[in-house]
Amino acid sequence: MTELPKEMIDKAYEAIEVARATGKIRKGTNEVTKAIEKGKAKLVVVAKDVSPPEIVMHLPLLAEEKGVACVQVPSKEELGAAAGIDKGTSAVAIVQEGDAKDILKELLKQ
Repeated sequence: MTELPKEMIDKAYEAIEVARATGKIRKGTNEVTKAIEKGKAKLVVVAKDVSPPEIVMHLPLLAEEKGVACVQVPSKEELGAAAGIDKGTSAVAIVQEGDAKDILKELLKQ
């Protein structure tokens, strides 16, 4: 799992927001796990401040196994906001990127 610089974290949030509006995302550990296992996830974003950390510990390993990029962001609250929900979320997977294709390409280059 990649620790990102600030501007790349903002790009990850932006990619989620754009994909939410024009494509498809999955929110929460269970939904993200299923998306990775089915080979549908294009990018996995995991919050660093999840407690207990065991909840999301398997996601980076599973993503790596399936060849999916996995990045870590500092805040589950901001991740939830980017995903369009009022509460924080532990993880989000972009399933269909929609208009976020270019942002996703830029993120994956890093």
